[in-house]
Amino acid sequence: MASHYEAPIRRPLVTGEKSYHDVSVDVAAPVEGKANKSWWIVFGISLAAFLWGIGCIIYTISTGIGTWGLNKTVGWAWDITNFVWWVGIGHAGTLISAVLLLFRQKWRMAINRSAEAMTIFSVVQAGLFPIIHMGRPWLGYWVLPIPNQFGSLWVNFNSPLLWDVFAISTYLSVSLVFWWTGLLPDFAMIRDRAVRPFQKKIYSLLSFGWSGRAKDWQRFEEVSLVLAGLATPLVLSVHTIVSFDFATSVIPGWHTTIFPPYFVAGAIFSGFAMVNTLLIIMRKVCSLEDYITVQHIELMNIVIMITGSIVGVAYITELFIAWYSGVEYEQYAFLNRATGPYAWAYWMMMSCNVFSPQFMWFKKLRTSIMFSFFISIVVNVGMWFERFVIIVTSLHRDYLPSSWTMFSPTFVDIGIFIGTIGFFFVLFLLYSRTFPVIAQAEVKTILKSSGERYKNIRERGDSLVGTGADERTSGDTSSVVTSRSVENTTDNSAKVNDLLGSIGAFDAVTQTADDLKKINGIGPKMEEVLNSIGIYTYVQVSKMTKREYDLLDSITGSFPGRAERDDWSGQAKNLIN
Repeated sequence: MASHYEAPIRRPLVTGEKSYHDVSVDVAAPVEGKANKSWWIVFGISLAAFLWGIGCIIYTISTGIGTWGLNKTVGWAWDITNFVWWVGIGHAGTLISAVLLLFRQKWRMAINRSAEAMTIFSVVQAGLFPIIHMGRPWLGYWVLPIPNQFGSLWVNFNSPLLWDVFAISTYLSVSLVFWWTGLLPDFAMIRDRAVRPFQKKIYSLLSFGWSGRAKDWQRFEEVSLVLAGLATPLVLSVHTIVSFDFATSVIPGWHTTIFPPYFVAGAIFSGFAMVNTLLIIMRKVCSLEDYITVQHIELMNIVIMITGSIVGVAYITELFIAWYSGVEYEQYAFLNRATGPYAWAYWMMMSCNVFSPQFMWFKKLRTSIMFSFFISIVVNVGMWFERFVIIVTSLHRDYLPSSWTMFSPTFVDIGIFIGTIGFFFVLFLLYSRTFPVIAQAEVKTILKSSGERYKNIRERGDSLVGTGADERTSGDTSSVVTSRSVENTTDNSAKVNDLLGSIGAFDAVTQTADDLKKINGIGPKMEEVLNSIGIYTYVQVSKMTKREYDLLDSITGSFPGRAERDDWSGQAKNLIN
């Protein structure tokens, strides 16, 4: 009988035979390479939507809020609906980053970066609507408690609308710092791989002097935990305060104490759905299937299923409390939602938010990429309708039937909303081309415990000692690199002849070999490799262009891209001069 029980090895979170070097190359590829056709098509559509939205905003500000479909009865409509919807989407980023970090959940590490970026960009969209709703945004400083032309004008600190300002600005600030802190090791990685001096300079500034020392990592861990501790209460507080915009009023359908937990669950629900939507697109466009795996999608679907069920319970509780209260106005508000002129929106909300997530109980469906993508879009549509139902159907029929009215959005309402969606995707697509979309440093920390390569080694019963060394980058295995490189020169004699034909052959009788180790990036072993090929002088190295760099990589098979990144040719020219 075994003296102890060893848990079975879980499914790997990083698939493929990935080494540490492979992670760096794969994560840097979208930043270093050129955008593909799909990226340009999506970016073009997003930019067109954004420009349309800009036009509608300019028209609104120049003409007035009367361009919207608002009226005396429905004073809040699409603008506040969109505001609450965007704030809700921003919830999942902080949840994945902060809460799951504190609970040491490894599966967050491949998806947290994009979720954090989504938080920043969605909160930016949310902030646009209150500013536009002012009608005269250039007078926005009137709402600030500062001396102005009206003398001692102070804002109403008793208003939950003002609480919104503080909550969301704090949420944005902490989320932005948390996001940027996590990016520092990745910026440094891009900096070290950069070929162009301008790119190297930019990423040097962005990385804040990150050097990878033990002290840097110690401070990184400490700051990350402190920020996670600050951000976790924000997950609960931000949407709780947004719900107070409604719950503290006396309007039937709004005046209910269930709104805070109900809004928080709904925000996590819609936020995870949007993360799912974006990551399913990103894993395909950026070829990150080995890092954003089906397991990640399945785990997010489970969260969507749980939070969707909580939202469904909240709907039922609302209906029960309205009936139990005995208040006829409250009862009518909910009856009007389900059977009135906006019943189509109510049942759309119920179908998308309560019924559709229940499909995730079936493993076959929650592990299907296309079905997950479809459900994530359905959920976000349903959550938008939820906000629309809460706001519009509670307002359009109040206590006096003589003031009842219907709300219909104008092309300006629709245009501004579509414009914010376009703006969001423009920001996200630009982010994917300039920032690493996966936290490569964090993924590397779980590679030995959760990578498929190491899982296979453990299952074979082999030792993990020495398996972290990559023969392309490890000095300890440079002899392997040298021998393999020499073998490659024999097998690739045509490539060697092509390379030497471009940069010139070395004549031992008339020429003297240079000390190639003076070139940054060439050590003793790499000098041996170059000599075995026939490269001995600075003149030969100075003639290298991208074509020769690629030939050299294909011949040696070691340190791919190193010569180009370190600009061996430029260094050789300086040494000649």
